[in-house]
Amino acid sequence: MKAWYLLYCKPRSEARAQQNLALQNLETYLPMVSEEKSQRGRKQVCRVPLFPNYLFINFDPSQTSVRQVHSTRGVNRIVNCQEKMTPIDDRIIHAIRMKELTPSQTVLAEVPELKTGEKIRFTDGPFVDLEGIFQEKCPNKRCHVLFNIMGQIKTVTVPEQTVERVSI
Repeated sequence: MKAWYLLYCKPRSEARAQQNLALQNLETYLPMVSEEKSQRGRKQVCRVPLFPNYLFINFDPSQTSVRQVHSTRGVNRIVNCQEKMTPIDDRIIHAIRMKELTPSQTVLAEVPELKTGEKIRFTDGPFVDLEGIFQEKCPNKRCHVLFNIMGQIKTVTVPEQTVERVSI
């Protein structure tokens, strides 16, 4: 049965994997976000992957060999690919696409200093209104958040302005 699956790609090879999978007539989706970067004193807005090193693929494992997908240049492996693969609900992909297409109308406010272990809520992006645990700040105005997705605790990297402290 055709469904969406999550691919883990080699570092900075999402676009390469997407291109090579397209040559095999496989549908892929790489969610992108705009990020402000500073290069040589100039600020410019760049499009970067929402989930670095990850790519969604829509295929039927009974028609397309999993080995063929794994051997594609840029692809490392299918996430949670054991004896029984775990498909991703179409509604999740649809929600991410809708958030990517809809520009944020919120004013970006400075996030107060968060501490490791604090409970946070996503205020924007594909995880809006869901909760996680703040892990650490990282460069480029982003932060690491522990998040329960598909029954596993994963670390996601998101812009700092898209999370807020949950008041108790």
